[in-house]
Amino acid sequence: MSQAVEAPVTGRVTSKDGTTIVFDRYGAGPAIVLVHGAFTARGHATLAGVATALAPWFAVFDYDRRGRGDSGDTAPYAVEREVEDLAAVIEAAGGTAMVFGGSSGAALALRAAAGNPAVSKLALWEPPYHVDDSAPTLPPDFAEQLGTLVRTGRRGEAVSRFMVEAAEAPPEAVAAMRAQPSWPQMEALAHTLAYEAAVLGPGNALPTRVLAAVEQPTLVLNGEHSAGWMASAGLAVAAAVPGTVHRVLEGQAHNVAPEALVPELLEFFVAG
Repeated sequence: MSQAVEAPVTGRVTSKDGTTIVFDRYGAGPAIVLVHGAFTARGHATLAGVATALAPWFAVFDYDRRGRGDSGDTAPYAVEREVEDLAAVIEAAGGTAMVFGGSSGAALALRAAAGNPAVSKLALWEPPYHVDDSAPTLPPDFAEQLGTLVRTGRRGEAVSRFMVEAAEAPPEAVAAMRAQPSWPQMEALAHTLAYEAAVLGPGNALPTRVLAAVEQPTLVLNGEHSAGWMASAGLAVAAAVPGTVHRVLEGQAHNVAPEALVPELLEFFVAG
């Protein structure tokens, strides 16, 4: 019989540069912080579902990364500021926390965990590094190009380029998406796509120095039906971080279902 879960409690912290970061806290217990990937923010169905499911055992913090939802967005952007944002949420969670990052959020979580004892465990869903020739080819200044599109009022073009070039969505599918009710919400987050590209770095190259500094127990998850290059990236991360556990979730693709993530995360975060 499932346990009743109270509604989340909304809180806020101030990051090192003065930016306000807003979070929802679910449940009570050892802290877990969830780090979103592209186009999602606090309350998105996937990680809100994870938070709700884990809340009977943990205090789960689902936060708006800067530039999203109710969080601020102090200029100029730098990846280091996002690492500081996550550190501020961890401090609000009690000073140490386990961290789960999804997609580009996994890349941010890795950067935050490197050499940082405040992150006690690290779980990652498909960090989208490009480690073989089957991965998409991105220009080295992709972040700058996306930022320029947004600054010049071409937010829709920025979303389309990210979807086609980075997420490998067929152009005709993206054209159809423009007619969907969700498209304005995607355009509203267009400025954060340059942030995602900056977190991953030029060409989404595997950050070997960052990975070498990750000492926490780590779990890397991939989907059975995800692109082959994503599977290669997951294996490369697992190989670079000593003692990492790598698992494949049957029936899942990159847009993973929360009910597929929860058993793996529960087992990993509960384990001593």
